[in-house]
Formats: sequence, structure tokens, C-alpha cells
Amino acid sequence: MLNSFSRKLRLAFGDREIRFRILFLAGALALFRLLAAVPIPGVDKNALAAFFANNQFFGLLNIFSGGGLSRLSVVMLGVGPYITASIIMQLGTIVFPQVKQAYFEEGEAGRAKFIEWSRLLTIPIAILQGIGFLFLLESQGVIAHLGTVALVANIALIAAGSMLLMWLGELVTEFGIGNGVSLIILAGILAGVPSSISQTIFASTVANIPAYLAFAVLALAMIYAVVVVSDAERSIPIAYARAVRGAALSQGAATYLPIRLLQAGVIPIIFALSLLLLPQMVLSMLGAFHLSFATAAATWYTAFLSNPWKYGSVYFLLVVLFTYFYTAVTFEPHRVAENLQKTGAFVPGVRPGRETEEYIGKVVNRVTLPGACFLGLLAVAPSIIQGLTGVTTLILGGTALLIAVQVALDLAQKIDAQVSLREY
Repeated sequence: MLNSFSRKLRLAFGDREIRFRILFLAGALALFRLLAAVPIPGVDKNALAAFFANNQFFGLLNIFSGGGLSRLSVVMLGVGPYITASIIMQLGTIVFPQVKQAYFEEGEAGRAKFIEWSRLLTIPIAILQGIGFLFLLESQGVIAHLGTVALVANIALIAAGSMLLMWLGELVTEFGIGNGVSLIILAGILAGVPSSISQTIFASTVANIPAYLAFAVLALAMIYAVVVVSDAERSIPIAYARAVRGAALSQGAATYLPIRLLQAGVIPIIFALSLLLLPQMVLSMLGAFHLSFATAAATWYTAFLSNPWKYGSVYFLLVVLFTYFYTAVTFEPHRVAENLQKTGAFVPGVRPGRETEEYIGKVVNRVTLPGACFLGLLAVAPSIIQGLTGVTTLILGGTALLIAVQVALDLAQKIDAQVSLREY
């Protein structure tokens, strides 16, 4: 196994095109980390550290900003606005027939149009999120009071940083290797690991050693579970009818339809995070106008997010609900059954058409339940651990772990595919 790995590694760096793609990816990620270290003006570092220490929810949100939010860098929003825009566009396939036609029926031209609409939608989302974050951080004393000119300048800087990361991610997808947006998030997750470990070492005592050992064992178990569940699928057998061609009778082929356990990936977690963040944004913006009810509501909601048990319970339910919702949006049993019938395929023992549609729908609903519960448990794992142990220096982020493992597996598969192509 080691010989095969070393041989493929030599082939990867020996091939000029693969080497260029890997080095382009490394250069793009280095540029991203450089931008993540450049803060916006007027940041109180001590107040910022205290704010993130007392609010684990924003620490979790920091994952999707690639680590830039914890430093209030020029790329503090990360690729979050672009991801939100893509989710809204996918939801638009249900509401707007033109979006659905472009996404499902117009092929590559439709995909290009869909991506272009997502880019345009990213701009207002980045501006609104920038306004909400600045008002929130100003109310918490993290940044100094901003005048009109400074506020507009910071909003423009933050929105431009998000658009720059979106463009950088698309360049990585085209000229590098792997999905650029996912790799930017992965780089932010990995960049925070050394500081988390160092804080844990300096803050540790002899009494905390068993808790940290339990953390390590649980982390390894979660990594194994994520790897297994990411590849888990329920296979529905598919057969093809026999075809008569001239005087010959061809035997019908047999294959299967894979129904993945994590059909929705990490999208439900992003949905839930966005929904939990929205009230905080709105209340912070209203509080800037010195509305008493908005200030009181914002104080209550901040306390709610700071309680790991309360917000963790709501977070778990939202992840489960959004898993079913997103699976229903992206996987249509009616379309699958129709395509099977058009190609002469059928599920053995099930009549084509409506019965096949109902059968596939039942299988998807049953498979989605354990996947949704698994996603929910991963999402709230930091809250459970913090609530049980009280240890906050080392947070076992199930969301970060899920993203990191899935992106790493996808990157390894992409590199292996490129190497295998050169071998043949």
C-alpha cells in the first residue's frame, strides 16, 4: 500500500500539469491565509477575544468564514455570502420555472447561467451581512463607533473581500484541483488547529488530562464515523428490459441506483446557521437606531446563543428539518422514475411509473432519517462536550470535522483520478 502511494505521489509531481494544479492550489490558499491576517480598522483585540470566548455560536460560524471572522479581517465573511446565494438559487428552482429550467434542462449553458446569477446575488448578500456584523460588533464594543464614511468604507472592504474569495475559489476549481470554495473553508479549519492545541496545552492541568484523552479518543471515533457515513449508501437494484435487435436478443443489463446516507452533505448545517444568525443581524441593525425593544430582544437572543444546551437543541432540530427539506429539493423521485421508464429500466418487483416513484420516495425518506440525526449530532457535539465538561479551550467541532473529512476525501479522489488518467 505504501509502495502504491509513493508511486502515485511520484507520478503526481512528475507530471507537469498535475504539478502546476497542485502548486496553483497551494499558492491560492497561501494568498487566502495572508488576507485572513489583515484586520479591518478600529478593532479592539481584547474585546474581540472575549466576545468569541463567551459566544460559541459565532465561534462555530467562524468555520465558514475560513477563520477570518475571529480576526475581523478583510475576508471576515469568507465564502459564506456565495454559499448562501447558491442555496437561495437552488431553492429558487422550486419557485421560479426559469431557474429550474436553467438548472435541470439547459445543460452546460444553463449551469453557466445559474452560476452567473449566484455571483450577482452574492453582492447584496455580502453587503447586508457586512452591515449586520458591523452593527453587532459595534454594539458589543469590539470595534469603535464608526462614522458614515468609515462605515461605508468598511462595508465596501468587507463585501469586496468576500467577492475576492469567491473569485479565488472559482480559479482554484478551474486551474487547480478540487472544489475551490470547499478547500478555502478547509484551509480556515486547519489554520485554527495549532492555536487551539497550544491554548489547550498551556491551560491544561493534571486534573484535565483524562478529559483531553477522552477528547482525543472521541475525535478519532468521529473521524472514523464521518468517513464511513460519507461513503454509506443504500443501493436500489435496477434492471433493463431485454431488447430485440434484428434476429438477435440482447440480455438486459443490471445495475443499481445509489441513495447516499448524507444526500444533502453539509448544506443543512449551513441552512441552520444562517437561520440562527438572521435574528441577531436584524436586531443589531434595529438596535443601531436606538429602539428599546430591539436592544432588549438582542440582549435576550445573545444570551440564548451563549447557552450551549438551549441553542444546541434548536440547532439539532433545524439541522434534521433542513436535511429532509434539502433532500426533497435536490432529489426528485418523480424525475428519477420518469428517467428510468424512458430508458427501459425498472426496479425488480416494482411496476414502472407511479409505483416506482413511491418506492424510491419511501427509501429516500427512510435513509434520510439516520443521516439527518448523524448531521444533527455532529453539529451540536461542541455544545454537548462544553456542557458536560466545561472545557472551552479545545472544542471538538463536529461540523468542522465533517467538512474537513469530506473535502479531504474529495481532494484525494480528484488527485487519484488525475494520476490514474496519466497512467492509462
